[in-house]
Amino acid sequence: AGSGDYSGVLKARGVSGNPLALMGNVASILAARISYFLNLKGPSIAVDTACSSSLTALYLAVEALEAKTVDVALAGGVCVINTTEFMAAMAEGGMLSPTGSCHTFDASADGFVCGEGAGVVVLKRLSSALADGDTIHGVIRGIGINQDGRTNGITAPSGTAQQALEEEVYRRFDIDPRLISYVEAHG
Repeated sequence: AGSGDYSGVLKARGVSGNPLALMGNVASILAARISYFLNLKGPSIAVDTACSSSLTALYLAVEALEAKTVDVALAGGVCVINTTEFMAAMAEGGMLSPTGSCHTFDASADGFVCGEGAGVVVLKRLSSALADGDTIHGVIRGIGINQDGRTNGITAPSGTAQQALEEEVYRRFDIDPRLISYVEAHG
């Protein structure tokens, strides 16, 4: 959950002093709003780790399920770009791909392409999902998280650190990397 740019849209429309607008646009209350609306109990956490927020939320949800502090977890993310300021800042910072393609995991990568979207997953331990007769769309065999530390820029990824994390996840969860058919990466 980031602060986003919607509060700027509200301010431009003269809604900035409204207490309901404030409560609806504070990043820290986003998860609580969902819990309130769905009458969910237990941890309700808004995560802000920039472009890795949704996968960090997924990691925290899996960890909570493994620790048995929850029986069901929701993890998700949303990106909505409401104004041109964000895109202008990304372009000025040289972060956007001039070719319009991300070229993920490729030597020709020259920046990223912004996208908008929303997604939420409902997670349960496999044994519980099977016992409850739930439709299972996938199984998370392993998950990991790290920070790249110092790179050539605070937003620049470290291939070395990311490779080390992948190898750690393979070892920790006894995964043969030759059998992997799909990798989900943040960004």
